[in-house]
Amino acid sequence: MELSEAMRTTGTCRHYADTPVPDEVLYDAFEVARFGPQGGNRQPVRWIVVRDEAKKKALADLYLPYWEAYYSAISDGSVGVGAVPKTIRSANEFAHNLATVPALIVVCAEVAGLHPTDAELDRISVVAGASIYPVVQNLCLALRDQGVGSAVTTLLCHEEPAVSELLGIPEGFITAAHVAVGYPRDKFPTKLNRSPVEDTVSVDSFDTPLFATES
Repeated sequence: MELSEAMRTTGTCRHYADTPVPDEVLYDAFEVARFGPQGGNRQPVRWIVVRDEAKKKALADLYLPYWEAYYSAISDGSVGVGAVPKTIRSANEFAHNLATVPALIVVCAEVAGLHPTDAELDRISVVAGASIYPVVQNLCLALRDQGVGSAVTTLLCHEEPAVSELLGIPEGFITAAHVAVGYPRDKFPTKLNRSPVEDTVSVDSFDTPLFATES
């Protein structure tokens, strides 16, 4: 698959076929994903592929209360997400069927391999993710190249201690995301809804667009 096509069609897959994802497909995806950029080439990311039905159910049970709280806040208007109702309904179905996804990949990261240069700023710290999430996106693109869908979620990170106990994650490692993986029940999207370049790129200052908006 041509790279730009993969990038344009790797959306969040929320509905999966029952077909298992073979080991060789996962291996090929991990093989490519590991080349994602990361600070100092420290390679902090580790993956746990969860296929065991009981463990998937346990993860889904931990996930659902956080989704329900979020979904309730969306429904009563206290949280705005900007998503169309169809997308919200799809996300709700995904949450209630998480245990049936063919595989859940838990993304772990070694704390010693992260360098959060923004930790002392008066805001949330995000910089450490620069050594994690490019590798995760590489994985999603590599899966898409093989016809496999994925959905990245971070809600379950609220339950990091419980997840670590369930999966035997040692001290010194965090959970950074959880990726649902499987063959899509439906077709891949042909066009994702994203803001245009003209609205998101500036030059020299935040409020000076680099590209003119077409009339």
